Amino acid sequence: MDSAITIKGQMTIPKPIRQHLGLKPGDRVKFFLHDDGTVVLLPKRPAEALRGIVKPHQPPVTIEDMTEAAASCAVTAAPSGDHQ
Repeated sequence: MDSAITIKGQMTIPKPIRQHLGLKPGDRVKFFLHDDGTVVLLPKRPAEALRGIVKPHQPPVTIEDMTEAAASCAVTAAPSGDHQ
């Protein structure tokens, strides 16, 4: 696929590419230039679009679990009381 660049430096992303990337009017894209001269175009997504794409391998930790872990580390890391 190819696309022409206008005098203003604009171009139309071919429809199959827009569909593949899920791009809609108003979306933004990022360009990455690699050392070997290749260029990668990716959709720029807000952080909330990433929610849920990584599935946890362990059950979520509760606040109580975190408090208990922090307290046990504080006790373990406490100085011996031998101050001078």
